[in-house]
Amino acid sequence: MGDGLRDDRRLRVVVAEDQPHVRAALAELVTEEGFELAGVAATGEEAVALCERARPDVAVVDVKMPSGGAAMIREIRSGAPSTAVVVLSAYDDDGARRAMRRAGADAYIVKGGAVEHLVAAIRRAAEAG
Repeated sequence: MGDGLRDDRRLRVVVAEDQPHVRAALAELVTEEGFELAGVAATGEEAVALCERARPDVAVVDVKMPSGGAAMIREIRSGAPSTAVVVLSAYDDDGARRAMRRAGADAYIVKGGAVEHLVAAIRRAAEAG
């Protein structure tokens, strides 16, 4: 795995998405790409608690899920500072991108784009973190 980690271990990824079918698809993508699925969450509160407990390399989070948004990102960054955050959004909005970056997101990916963009963002975020 050429993921750039010093100890050559698999990247540990948490998926946080409130829509069950999207959450399942993201979890499947994570494992198919050779990442370790560290857990899944359906709300921002679950995502924060899971990140604090599991300490994943990357959290892939839907920004618009219940108790999500900038506050959730700040809480993840505070409770699990080594966890990089990749935001998923249905909206391609520059203001939202800036707000999520200010909150501590490492990447902002628009849903419905190429899967390769999400996979690359996960790897880049982990390497930067």
